[in-house]
Amino acid sequence: MNSMPETRDVMAVARDPLRPARYAVRLPLLLLHLAIGLPITLLMINPLTQRWQVRGERVDHRVIRVWSAGLMRIFGWRTRRIGTPLPGAALFVANHVSWLDIELMHSQRVVGFVAKSEISRWPLIGWLARRGGTIYHRRGNTESLAGVLHLMVERLQSGQAVGVFPEGGANAGDTVKTFHARIFQAAVAAQVPVQPVALRYGAGGSAQTLVAFGENENFLQNFWRVLGEPARVAEVYFLDPLPPEVEGRRKLAEGSRERILAAMQS
Repeated sequence: MNSMPETRDVMAVARDPLRPARYAVRLPLLLLHLAIGLPITLLMINPLTQRWQVRGERVDHRVIRVWSAGLMRIFGWRTRRIGTPLPGAALFVANHVSWLDIELMHSQRVVGFVAKSEISRWPLIGWLARRGGTIYHRRGNTESLAGVLHLMVERLQSGQAVGVFPEGGANAGDTVKTFHARIFQAAVAAQVPVQPVALRYGAGGSAQTLVAFGENENFLQNFWRVLGEPARVAEVYFLDPLPPEVEGRRKLAEGSRERILAAMQS
């Protein structure tokens, strides 16, 4: 990352004179987005719209993209896509910073994510994730991981896309941790390509640490704090894919992380 990362400064937040004004504008928009946009979105996610396509994209996926892009905009994020997401079955792997990551990704390409089971209990986000086809995994549970891998292979073989955060959890935003190789076994077993995706918040990734969870900060606290932040750019880099024949899952993990790191530092 080229820019100096911004940090969560409690005093700076308190001194921000425009924060109340942002809340005054964004909170009503968020409530409208939930009260009107959400029911429409949920009605449009059904077996019929899964079969319809517009310009090569499923209608239900297009609806989810529009809703996610709207949510990002309400939070002040101007989304920007670099590169082209793979169509059809592929394993998308991304760095993990915030609960916003799935919404940012879905604003550009809808995939069924693998996520920690705790997210299923988050207000609204957990429920939406379930409706969006999220596969939940209990971290540290070997039996759960085996079941997750089985579901991933099934979806990939049926032509669907799956997304994972191979770091194993969100970080403080100032680094990209080692990628766990085992999750890449699904791509090897299904023989589908792996596409690394770099998620950057702020110019040059300068707001990575700002959107990340602070120490002892829960979901609702983070949600409210980020809602009042100044407008910034959020970038999604769809990087060159790796074929499943690349010397097994460990090479896929290392190669994906290297490409994401290079994009983050560009």
